[in-house]
Formats: sequence, structure tokens, C-alpha cells
Amino acid sequence: MQTRTDTIALAAKILTTYVARNAVPATGLPELIRIVHGSITGLQSPRVPAVVKPSDAQIHASIRPDTLVSFEDGKPYKALRRHLTLRGLSPEAYRTKWGLPVDYPLVSAAYSARRSLISRAIGRGQRLRLQQAAE
Repeated sequence: MQTRTDTIALAAKILTTYVARNAVPATGLPELIRIVHGSITGLQSPRVPAVVKPSDAQIHASIRPDTLVSFEDGKPYKALRRHLTLRGLSPEAYRTKWGLPVDYPLVSAAYSARRSLISRAIGRGQRLRLQQAAE
């Protein structure tokens, strides 16, 4: 991390190089110094973009029967868990970041129903095999 003297020295170096190659009026020099020094100091602290929380209507509209619309990139997904993991977010962090209710779904209703049917079909087959093995 740079100290105050480092930023001043860097600003001075940039300004001397700039003034040596460009005509700058003496009255504009203080403003130029302020802009360059402010820019260098601004680089030290990363900007955190402000997250605009969606309204209740936007939250309701993001939940569709066949997909869920992600607030991270605006794209529809059947399940948000993998999408969130790739972005380094847990479901709780996603809900907190966007101000979503605790019961906000991470899987669309249609996808969940389809997976449930598949699971039941697999389970029925296992029960039949267990019954046949017991006989």
C-alpha cells in the first residue's frame, strides 16, 4: 500500500512529464495537480458498485414456472445454485445481497417437479428390486 509521500511523489512525476510535453497555463496548474493526485488516491481504494435492491414486483416477476431470472446477470436459469457458486455466492449471500425473502426459491417449479418424478421413478424401481430379492 502506498503512503501519502509515495502518492505525492508519483503525482509529481506524472505532472512533470505532462507539463514538459504540454503547454499548461500557470492558472490551470493547481487544478491539474488536484485532479492527478485525486486520481492516484482513488486508485488505492477500490470502488464498490452500489447494488440497487429490486422491488417486490421485480422479485415476483423473476420467479417464473419454468425458470428463475438471476439478479446477477438477468439471465433465466432452471436452478440458481450452480450459477451462484460460479459467482462465489452462497444462496444466503445472494438473498442478502439483493434483499430477497428467506423463502425465495433457487429451483424453478417445473424443474423441481420433473426431478421429483425422476426420483420417484428411481425409488419405485429400487423397492421392486428389494421385494424381488426378498422373495
